[in-house]
Amino acid sequence: MAKGDVDTYHQDGQWKNRPEGNQRASSVHDTKAEAEATGRDMAKQRDVEHVIKKQDGTIGEKNTYPRSSDPREIPG
Repeated sequence: MAKGDVDTYHQDGQWKNRPEGNQRASSVHDTKAEAEATGRDMAKQRDVEHVIKKQDGTIGEKNTYPRSSDPREIPG
């Protein structure tokens, strides 16, 4: 992840958001949906990528904000 990208992940029975470079989570949530929404807002404010991980820790989804910053040339 690039400096500042937001990582949404599961740890110790909770869903968390942590910007790259931070030691600790910036927010903690009971559900993945809540964590995703908060992580998305954080990524939009910072103009960075939002990396959403599955419960097993593998990457499930990546979204770049703003969309015009997406390095890939394909839609989606």
